[in-house]
This record gives sequence, structure tokens and C-alpha cells, in this order.
Amino acid sequence: MTDQPAITFSLFVLSLAASAEVHLGTMPRPGTDKAGRPNLTEASHLIAVIAMLKEKTLGNLDEHEERLVDSVLFDLRLRYVEATDAAGKQASSADQKAGS
Repeated sequence: MTDQPAITFSLFVLSLAASAEVHLGTMPRPGTDKAGRPNLTEASHLIAVIAMLKEKTLGNLDEHEERLVDSVLFDLRLRYVEATDAAGKQASSADQKAGS
């Protein structure tokens, strides 16, 4: 086996968060150096998965893990709202250009 970090709850949550960031278009896609087009459906799904993990592990996390999940959810939800607003503005701008 290769020298990979031990699988921990924190690493798992950070992995899900990184995938959500890729789908939000705020992190480069694997194997590239550029962020792709946002996929808000997938980003929303991953945020919901992390929220479900928080609910299902309630009372079983140590203080660090609990803070990590709360922080990750706060940041991802904020970025999701920003990405949704940006997508709405782009769609509105495209509609205005098409109507001209």
C-alpha cells in the first residue's frame, strides 16, 4: 500500500468539501489548473451529505471534528449562495442580450 494519510472523519469531511468546491467552481478540477463551470446540483447534494453526516454523528464527534463540520458547512453554504447569485446574474444578462 502507498503512503497515504490515515482515513479519519476530518479527512473524509474535507474530501467531501473539496469535491463541493470543485462543483461550485471555486477549486480547479482534478488534473487541471482551472476551475470548471459550476454544477450547483452536485454542489448542493454534497452540502446536504455533509449536513446529514453532522446530524447522524451528533454527540459522537470530538470538539475539533464538530467545529470542522460546522465551519465547512458555513463556508460551503455561503459559497453556494454566492454561486447561485452569480449564475442568476449571468442568466439575466444573457436574457437581456437575447432580447435586444
